[in-house]
This record gives sequence, C-alpha cells and structure tokens, in this order.
Amino acid sequence: MLGRSVPDVTLKTRVRDESVGGPNPFRWQDVQTGDLFKGKRVVVFSLPGAFTPTCTTEQCPAFERYYDEFKALGVDDVYCISVNDAFVMYQWGKHLGIKNVKLLPDGSGDFTRRMGMLVKKDHLGFGDRSWRYAMVVDDGEIVAWFEEPGINDVGEDDDPYGMSSPEPVLEWLKAHPAD
Repeated sequence: MLGRSVPDVTLKTRVRDESVGGPNPFRWQDVQTGDLFKGKRVVVFSLPGAFTPTCTTEQCPAFERYYDEFKALGVDDVYCISVNDAFVMYQWGKHLGIKNVKLLPDGSGDFTRRMGMLVKKDHLGFGDRSWRYAMVVDDGEIVAWFEEPGINDVGEDDDPYGMSSPEPVLEWLKAHPAD
C-alpha cells in the first residue's frame, strides 16, 4: 500500500442546499476522491458500517475526539469512509454529533474495492463491507498504513480494532511531521 496512490472514484454525496426548499434541503453532488486528497495531508479511516457497535461506540467517536491533535500535527482533513449510502452516513454523523470528521459514503464499495479492502460480511447480513483500516495520505499518496489483522471473507474475525485506532496514527504523525 505504501507509495501507492489512492483510487480516484466518484462518491455519491448529499449536500445541504437551501434553494431546494422543503424539510430535506439536500441535493446530490458527485465528489471525486482524487480531488479530496489533492494537495493535502489527510487521515483516512474505514470501518465495516455506520451504526454498528465498535464503529459507533469506539472508532468514529475516537477520531472525532482526537481531531484537534490531528490538526496540530499538520493534518488538513480527517475522513471516515464506509460502504454505506449518503443518507445513512448523514444520519449516523448526526446521531454521533460528529462536527469535524468528514463522513464519506462509498455506497457501491468502489473506493474500498480498489483499495483491496472489500470483504464479504454475509454471515452478518451486511453484504460487502470494508475491512477496518486507517491511512495517512499526502497529496494522494499513501504514506502510512494501519490495517487490522486477519482480513477474511468467512466471518472468522472477532471484529479486531486497535491498529486502525487514532493512537497509532497519531504516533506515526508525531514521528513524521509534515514538510
């Protein structure tokens, strides 16, 4: 993964637009992942799904808690990518009170598949989802990689979480300051 460019795919997002009117003033907007990473130092973490236990109680809130520390270490943005649609990601962020981490919907799993991290979670009724990982990306290039052990499609994992938590990423950033 190190030295590789992140995939440039289209994410189907929803953005607030008051001109739409009504109780749900949002419109569709395609976002190119290449544009999200261009010219910036970004921390990305990916997880199996919004509203799932570890993702909701641990991983996403932890990255939100450490957001200011990431910024202080030269990180421009912190992104959470999940194989969920824009509606689910919006409601999950609202439910968690996320203000700083940007939640990116990879509804069709295109980004996750191209990252080589798409796994089958059929044993849980989830279908295709992301294996848990985090990375630091400098101007579109992966410069640090944090993957949970035991990637598989057969449901033999106990949902490992540790390597992709914010603490190892912060330690790496402290040892590798931005230029």
